[in-house]
Amino acid sequence: MRNIVFVGLAAIMIASCAARADEEKPARAEASAGEQAKTPEPRIFKTRASVNANGKTIRYEATAGETFIYDDKGAPTASIFSTSYIAEGFADPKTRPVAFIFNGGPGSASLWLHMGVFGPKRVRLPAASESGDPLDDGAAPFDIIANPQSVIDVADLVFIDPVGTGWSRTLGEAKGEDFWGVDEDARSIREFIRRWLVEHKRWNSPKYLMGESYGTTRSAALIDALENGWTDISMNGIVLISSVLNFSLDATDPGNDVAYIGLFPSYAATAWHHGKIDRARWNGDFGAFLDAARAFAIDKYLPALMKGQLLPAAERTAIIADIAAFTGLKLRYIGQSDMRIPLGAFMRELLRDEGLTVGRLDSRFTGKEASAIGETPDDDPSAYGIDGAYTAAMLDYFGRDLKVDITDRYVTLGGVSKWNWSTNSAGGENSYVNVAPYVERAMRQNRDLRVFSANGYYDMATPFFGTELTLAQPAFDRDRLTIAYYDAGHMMYIHQPSLEKLSADIRAFIAPKN
Repeated sequence: MRNIVFVGLAAIMIASCAARADEEKPARAEASAGEQAKTPEPRIFKTRASVNANGKTIRYEATAGETFIYDDKGAPTASIFSTSYIAEGFADPKTRPVAFIFNGGPGSASLWLHMGVFGPKRVRLPAASESGDPLDDGAAPFDIIANPQSVIDVADLVFIDPVGTGWSRTLGEAKGEDFWGVDEDARSIREFIRRWLVEHKRWNSPKYLMGESYGTTRSAALIDALENGWTDISMNGIVLISSVLNFSLDATDPGNDVAYIGLFPSYAATAWHHGKIDRARWNGDFGAFLDAARAFAIDKYLPALMKGQLLPAAERTAIIADIAAFTGLKLRYIGQSDMRIPLGAFMRELLRDEGLTVGRLDSRFTGKEASAIGETPDDDPSAYGIDGAYTAAMLDYFGRDLKVDITDRYVTLGGVSKWNWSTNSAGGENSYVNVAPYVERAMRQNRDLRVFSANGYYDMATPFFGTELTLAQPAFDRDRLTIAYYDAGHMMYIHQPSLEKLSADIRAFIAPKN
């Protein structure tokens, strides 16, 4: 399974191309010899401030600091760093929701959602170029601004950095491997949430999980860890941003033809954006074009791939022509690839004649390549186009606004290794990780649990059609499921109109019932 799912990992790392080998070392996340000899006290930093969110002035207390979790013998095993924003003036916890928020990776800190969409301040990226495509973030100084799109007007916010990310680390004799796995990670975050609820006396508040990318995988595993037992913590909702629940729909490994179906409408959307499609054929209607791409993928493309060499020559020629019409790729290239175009190959091939590659996290981004004949991209322009701004903004905000006085290295991404992909829901050694059954079961056992799925049309890391197919399975209660779309990519909130729509959509989803 390790060889199979590792490619799946590459498909959903929130900024894997930004996690270069000379950055964070996995050993950083484990306790040093000095830490094992003496466990320090948790470092806690409290401040007060206000923000105008959704037209309302919200005063809040911010607590940035460490929460220790312990083993069965009472020995500390890890310190999990989090940032909580608790609004003032809400006396009744039953009417004040709380949202637990994290990013993905696995191995990413929560800075992207913190400084991108939900926190009281955010980093503003450069405006789009004349072509309408996003620009690289460049270098400091970056714009750190008040965030009127924060949802703190409807919920208290808790940003969590899992062990090995941000300033979270192991303690005592614990090892990183004790926390680095689908189920291991979920258990540690479950314990953090339990302790947070105890400390803040919020057991009877509406509770939500919000995750992005692998954070959606974490949410699914976590909802099972939280609710599957007698001492469960029932949740009111899950927000899935750029989902990956069933990895088989994302990984274009040899023999895994279903992944090409999940990716196909994202290829089509990308080709449309970059002017590689005959838009007149579709009367300029992007929605109708995508609907046709979905239908082709399921009704014609998938059966053709399944037939393999049994596919008649005339049918093969027709399928290749349709693929070209939807993706903008050359007929010969599609034929030589046996109608199977891996993600990296598509990124490189679509704009090869222009000397450019398109982004994986956000295919609106383009970047120049070192070689004009490379088969796959040197890097992901949608990753290196944003990472500098977010890291600088997060650390500046921690120090200046939240008064965090920590000199340890902050692990943005890449602080974990040897991730254990085995999970009770995976189905066996030779299967892809599939945590969708966790969400299905939670919805069956909790009639109040609702699910919101946010998807970017230009996200090729966690493609929207793969999510649609996952959530279309019979066990999901469609009456409690909301699916929304944005004209952006994996991190749709870097696009201002999508940020505003996402904020409004989630605000409506988590607002308490009147």
